[in-house]
Formats: sequence, structure tokens, C-alpha cells
Amino acid sequence: MKRLLPALCTLALAAGPALAQDQPTDALVPPTSASDYTAAQLDRVVAGPWRPADQRARDVWRHPKETLEFFELRPDQTVIEITPGGGWYAQILAPLLRDNGHYIAAEKQASTDAEAGEDDSALRKLFAAHPAQFDQATIVSFDPRAPVFGPPGSADRVLTFRNAHNWATDGTAAAMFRAFYAVLKPGGVLGVVDHRADADATPEEVKGSGYLPVAYVVRLATDAGFVLDGRSEVNANPRDDHDHPKGVWTLPPTLALGEKDKATYQAIGESDRMTLRFVKPEAPAHAASAP
Repeated sequence: MKRLLPALCTLALAAGPALAQDQPTDALVPPTSASDYTAAQLDRVVAGPWRPADQRARDVWRHPKETLEFFELRPDQTVIEITPGGGWYAQILAPLLRDNGHYIAAEKQASTDAEAGEDDSALRKLFAAHPAQFDQATIVSFDPRAPVFGPPGSADRVLTFRNAHNWATDGTAAAMFRAFYAVLKPGGVLGVVDHRADADATPEEVKGSGYLPVAYVVRLATDAGFVLDGRSEVNANPRDDHDHPKGVWTLPPTLALGEKDKATYQAIGESDRMTLRFVKPEAPAHAASAP
């Protein structure tokens, strides 16, 4: 039976030196708080040997530990990641949540047989290759035209990384944000990372580039009922001027122009990104009872 994080911390503190005698010499020091425990667990999974070297090399641009701490993630939460693709963040989230939380990967239902399974298959192969880290992870599918990610009020966190621009392009963004709101518990957090356009750009001006104006994403969330709770510059890249021949895909890791000006784009690095934290408001404590 899964134990809640506060219980873990209490037991670790109570055990003190006696526990240490039975642990290997490289065991983690018992945590002194929930945040210390989360930080230590994040360090462990970010350094996990199941993460390929080429994936870990991108940490310098994606800052997974700092990003997840900003989203106030804990290992005892139920977390839904929206369209995780090949599983870059799943390699961190699923092992982190395995013992005391629940990781759910929400994959879009495919519109064609070719699309049907490309991301789903990659994720299932990843999970099957490392059962010790991924055997408790769940994959669910959703219809982007009428998305449902789980029972209402069932998730502590909904996270999405570099996906909102796709929904803006195909016209499903508003429905997606409403579905995020529905599945989150009151007080739950929606974490969004995406490619950031110039502050004065309009969605129409940047359509198809992969970049989005921050104000546009904030409006999508607040229109769905969320409150903007924080912005972070952890994934900012001032070397990215947001103006490239093939949009964000000109930059690493895609390098859509191939060898043309490759060194220039590698020197820029991955795209400049917004990192936004939204909260689903708690129900008013003084709300009247139904008659």
C-alpha cells in the first residue's frame, strides 16, 4: 500500500541513526522536510541511469529539477502529463512518482493508423524496458475535440511541455484548458512550458512558428477558470530572438535546416521558453450548502 509523503518524512526522522546503520553508505540522508525529500528524490531520478546520455545532455536547456520544483511537485501526488511524446519528462516523472504517487501519460487519440501509435509505442517501449522505474505508470488516451483526462477533481498536477502551440494551431486549445481545469482538484496546479514569442506578437503573427505570446497562454488558462500563480525564467534563453526560417524547429534539438548554419543554431541552443504556474481556486470555505 502506498504511503503518503508526510508519513515517509516522519518515519525517517524518527528512525534517525538507527536507520542509517542498515543503509548502504551512499544512501540519502533522511529528509528534514517534505521539500528536502522532494529535492533529494528529484536529484536521484534526474541522474537515473535509465535516462540516455543524449537525453540528460538537454537538461542544461530544460532544467527539469528547477522546473518541477517551481510547479511544486511532490512524489506523493497524482500527476497527468499531457502528450509526453517519446517520454523525455516521463523518464523523470514516472520514477519520481512510482512509490507514493501516480504518473499518468495522456496521449492523443490518433487520427490515422500511421499516427496511431508512434508516440504511444515509444512510451510503452520505454516503460517495458525499465519496469523497476515505470511499472506503476499509466497511459490513457483522449479525443482532442472533446478531451477528458480522468474523473473530475482527481489530479494534483497537470503538466504540459511544449504542446500548447500545437493546440493553438489546430483550434483545440480552449477545450484542452477547460479539460485541465475539470480534472484537477481544487488547489491543484497546471504547469505550462512553451516556446515564447515576442511580447508584442499576436497569435496570428506567429502561427505555425511554434512560438506563442505569453498573454495568449495566460488568457487560455484564466478563461478556463485558472488563476495565474507564478512565472519563472528558469527556461528563458536570451540568445533566441524568436525569428528563424523554420520557427522553433530551426533550433536544437530538431535543427530543421540540417547542416545549413548548424553551428549558429547550436550556439543559440534550445528555444526561449515561458514557464507558467496556474492554480485551480479552492472552493470558498463559506459556500452555502445545497438546499
